[in-house]
Amino acid sequence: MESLRSGDPVQVGDYRLLGRLGEGGMGSVFLGVTPGGRQVAVKVMRPDLASDPEFRYRFAREADAAYSVGGFYSAQLVDAEPDDIRPWMASAYIPGPSLSEVVASTGPLDPDAVCRLGAALAECLIAIHERELIHRDLKPSNVIMSDDGPGSSTSASSVRRGPPRSRRPAPSSAATRTCRRST
Repeated sequence: MESLRSGDPVQVGDYRLLGRLGEGGMGSVFLGVTPGGRQVAVKVMRPDLASDPEFRYRFAREADAAYSVGGFYSAQLVDAEPDDIRPWMASAYIPGPSLSEVVASTGPLDPDAVCRLGAALAECLIAIHERELIHRDLKPSNVIMSDDGPGSSTSASSVRRGPPRSRRPAPSSAATRTCRRST
């Protein structure tokens, strides 16, 4: 985590900001804490995007959609304020390095770890797709490798309404069965 910079907010909504977790195309992500002491990841929209009415409309729709996503392998959206001067959202904080950081520091994952990761990501995507949503930003830097298993840092910036699903995907996918046979 990086220290807050000059000009960074120190409070967003009810969340006191402790430091910077990252920055992306939509805005900056901060580590925040609730009044009760729970950690959250708070994404604050860039000022230039905050002045775009169409972007704000999409942000509000996506925040509404993201509230419905749950499961063990996605960061639950806990709060959002799309009408703020700089819209923001807060999701459960998943501590741990990203998949890209793990691979860069320790090299490729062993086959068992790859199978567990694949199964976890499949569960995450099933939870998203069951709500007729699409994950738009699944990449190694957005997959957090926490102590209790991998998670996708899913937030309103990465899900949107998709086409209606034709059938519910089976929890035990062909990829998972292949991993079980090869271990």
